[in-house]
Amino acid sequence: MKKKLSYRDKLLELAYIYNVKEVQDYTKNRKNLTTGQIELILKKNKIIIPKDFKTSFFKENFIKPVSKIKSNIVDYKEEKIKDKNRFLRKVENYKHDTTRKFSHGVNNLWKGLGNAGINFLNIIPKLGSTVASFFGNLFTDVFNSIYNQQIDQKSARNVIVGFFVVVGITTSIVAGFNTYKSYDTSSKKVEEKKSEVKIKKEVKKTETSIKKEKKEPEAKAKPKLKVKKDEKKPELKVKKDEKKPELKVKRNNVAEVILPDLNLKTETVIQLFKDVDYDLRTVRNEKLVKPIYFTQFPRDLENLKSVQLKKETFIKIVLPLIVAENEKILDDREKLKVLIDKKFTSDTEKQWLRQKLLEYKVKKSDLKELMFRMDMIPVSIALAQAAKESGWGTSRFALEGNAIFGQWTWDGQGIAPLKRDGNKSHKILKFPILRASVKAYKNNLNTHKSYFKFREKRKQLREKNKNITGLALTGTLKNYAQTGSEYTKILNQIITQNRLSDFELVKLVNSVKQIELNS
Repeated sequence: MKKKLSYRDKLLELAYIYNVKEVQDYTKNRKNLTTGQIELILKKNKIIIPKDFKTSFFKENFIKPVSKIKSNIVDYKEEKIKDKNRFLRKVENYKHDTTRKFSHGVNNLWKGLGNAGINFLNIIPKLGSTVASFFGNLFTDVFNSIYNQQIDQKSARNVIVGFFVVVGITTSIVAGFNTYKSYDTSSKKVEEKKSEVKIKKEVKKTETSIKKEKKEPEAKAKPKLKVKKDEKKPELKVKKDEKKPELKVKRNNVAEVILPDLNLKTETVIQLFKDVDYDLRTVRNEKLVKPIYFTQFPRDLENLKSVQLKKETFIKIVLPLIVAENEKILDDREKLKVLIDKKFTSDTEKQWLRQKLLEYKVKKSDLKELMFRMDMIPVSIALAQAAKESGWGTSRFALEGNAIFGQWTWDGQGIAPLKRDGNKSHKILKFPILRASVKAYKNNLNTHKSYFKFREKRKQLREKNKNITGLALTGTLKNYAQTGSEYTKILNQIITQNRLSDFELVKLVNSVKQIELNS
């Protein structure tokens, strides 16, 4: 790649082409010339400066240095805030560790006392026998001396032994009750481990069944999910004679197809979309999408030869997740409107408000600020940024850490970039499932100070009763990437070229059943 020359470098190059000795003498003597001085020298020598690379002198010499100083100040402030947060986290971790060590020590002490008590109980039979023989002999001698008649030693010993047996039984019952509680908790843990092992075995069985089905497509058919046009409800049609993976129905109210982590191949995913009639043309026309939630991308998505098919598969996976999070935010927004108008709130409502204030990082219980931040993200922007940051679902961060928006972290779990500068220590934040990445992305745009202009423009659109679209808000996301305005241009290109604005008003399909695919 050719290095981009600055306006000053271009002027110097022009001076060398025309062999301007005055400029050459200054550079040989290591004297720095400003762009204005070079321009004057060239004009004095009657050299015409091309209009292609002419820029503002004021911009080059004043605005750019001031903007660099401002960015350095902002970076310094952010670093100080990060250092403060790190210190607070260390303090919290120290408190947590001390409390955990103290509780662990108390438990060990209690166990030690219990073991000592059990050892003492083991000594009681021997002690009882010795005491019984001693007191038996003693009582027999006393009775013989008083009544001047001989008492049977065996009967006296039996009486005393019976007394101590009763005492031993009562003590063992009390000790056994305490040990039963500890045994009950340990048995529960063992049962939980057994259940986990059973679940893992079932998952392995399902994986082997999937492989068999792929090898023998003629003998065994796959289950088809057919949706009626009128009702828009997923129905499962399975023949009785054929052995197929089962679909377990959890609820009878909401329809959500949840796909677990089974490392599905791209061919399987595409076939599933065909089986449930999931087509982007119908989504664009009807503005409805099926609630099919993937937990991860297929590993071999990059191997698709057709670029169009790759993009469509990516959109089909990410679109329901974005729409679901937007609908959740809008539901919370309507609930907040009701609570703001209410004079009195219940304890549950107050608890909900406290939770949302923490989630959106709002201080001093400012409900207006909470309403300002609690709002949807345009679907087209979310899809465009996910495509740009994840390489349409094929990047290392997306496949290894479900990170589709390229969010940075310095403290949390993340993946280190391969081409990272030596003076930088950031990582790309990783997530357990794809939906967690979408949630974190929306929380970032709704809370971080760098995206205040984004939230302000969104508020203005709402006040004017206009639709919140991606093309209207892309210009406010210059701070999302280091490239600035070039990044926003790329987002606009992705939205227009792939017709992502068609998905702005898309909603989830209202269905009757919630189905969990175990295969």
